[in-house]
Amino acid sequence: MFKRVIVAIDFSENSRRALDRAAGWARQLKVPLTVIHVVEGPSLTAYSAYAPMGDPSWFVDAQPNASLIMDTWLAPYPEARGILLAGSPAEQIIGAADPETLLVIGQVGHSVLEHLLSGSTATKLVRHAPCDVLVVRNGS
Repeated sequence: MFKRVIVAIDFSENSRRALDRAAGWARQLKVPLTVIHVVEGPSLTAYSAYAPMGDPSWFVDAQPNASLIMDTWLAPYPEARGILLAGSPAEQIIGAADPETLLVIGQVGHSVLEHLLSGSTATKLVRHAPCDVLVVRNGS
């Protein structure tokens, strides 16, 4: 059985639905709820003042804002523990999970081109996570 519920959020409306769904599962299962937001680094396809990619200052600059938003999102869920991570969302989320985790993520619609260029985090989690993954569909 599950020993924890982890939900990954990107501060979109669909991730708000995923957080609500994850909180319900955690309460029902009587297990801890962990909320993860991954601050993604500068992209190779977009201009960044933080080039080269090895410069970690982008995270230092982004962290306070992400932390404030995370606190606002967690206010209705006092039992939840929030974690901010930096890097590739799929890699960081997979690294936080184990076989006794229920991993919850919201589905985000991508264009065909975006999906071909980068794939989707939800797809990567379903394929590579060491645990069960619940994908909360758009609008559900």
